[in-house]
Amino acid sequence: MTTCLWLVCTLVAIIGSVYAVLAGVLTSKFAGQPLPLPQKAEDVTLLKPLYGAETALEQNLASFCAQDYAANVELVCGVQDAADPAIKVVENLRAQFPNHAIKLAVALSRSCGNPKISNILSMFPLAQHDVIVLSDSDMRVDRNYVRDVVATLQQPEVGLVTCLYRGHAVGGIWSRLAAAAVDHHFLPSVLVGLRFGLARPCFGSTIALRRETLKRIGGFESVADTLADDYAIGEAVRRLGLKIAIPAFTVDHTFSERTLPQVLAHELRWARTIRLVDPKGYAGSIVTHPLPFAIAALLLSGFSAIGLIILATTLACRVFVPIQVERLPGGGQSSVWLSPLRDLLSFAVFVASFVPGAVDWRGRRYRVGSDGSVTPV
Repeated sequence: MTTCLWLVCTLVAIIGSVYAVLAGVLTSKFAGQPLPLPQKAEDVTLLKPLYGAETALEQNLASFCAQDYAANVELVCGVQDAADPAIKVVENLRAQFPNHAIKLAVALSRSCGNPKISNILSMFPLAQHDVIVLSDSDMRVDRNYVRDVVATLQQPEVGLVTCLYRGHAVGGIWSRLAAAAVDHHFLPSVLVGLRFGLARPCFGSTIALRRETLKRIGGFESVADTLADDYAIGEAVRRLGLKIAIPAFTVDHTFSERTLPQVLAHELRWARTIRLVDPKGYAGSIVTHPLPFAIAALLLSGFSAIGLIILATTLACRVFVPIQVERLPGGGQSSVWLSPLRDLLSFAVFVASFVPGAVDWRGRRYRVGSDGSVTPV
């Protein structure tokens, strides 16, 4: 039995190490791809559903206002509580950008399972332009973001544009660990999935589409009770026969977690969502966690020489991934030296995601149905 377990752990460690090298190589090639040139500058509405004055919110929103773009860009924000501290952040933003169209919707929550979509439904009547770009409040972008997104949306047969993202820590060790989950695991895994046709992503970092396309998929109302609303929107656009394009740049996902429980709650929600959306692919992602199996193989071998070699090789291959990610533009403070700890924590989250239970989302708890629907606890 011990020999069989050692063999299984060793095989997973070797396969995972090969996978890590492949992921690192694809990551190094990602930023070298050309970006399309815009055919014309179209007016754009940026949708920003807000909930609370999270750390770095004003800086994140300001990056969407400070765009180098030749047409009109309006920013539509929304909250569902007149006492929400995010309102003050929006007021500060208006003072900072007096010539920018910044709108705010304050409305009570609708009867939707997904509170973000409920917020968006209240905001959407304020949107004036044909090109709609929805993104989460914890995203930060550079000055060419709108230009590059619109240029990609203008390509033939493209119905939606989404963006890969890097982790950007704005706090201490826990926020760095959270950011490292994106840089060391999520981003490389998506690139591997795209390369081999195993991934069909659509991310909350950016969902850019035309008003007519949104209407054809049933509007935001069609995902009002869905946890993975971004994925569901992407699948609906694909069913129209349109493509989802991912331009060759990343945006920043800011992390401000201050405690380990905050990190785990956030990542467990992510993991359970992905498991529900793609159960087979998620189960297969066990090969992206070779380090715990290399450690297990070492212990089962009685600290043999071959066990030490496997562990050292696995560590080297895994560190190769964040080194390549760090060379990409954007991001910040995900820290290569955190890679071994990050790998062990990611594996713990992977295992815990198979345990039934509710998920935490913006301070609330929800039950998740087998179809991805959510209901408040």
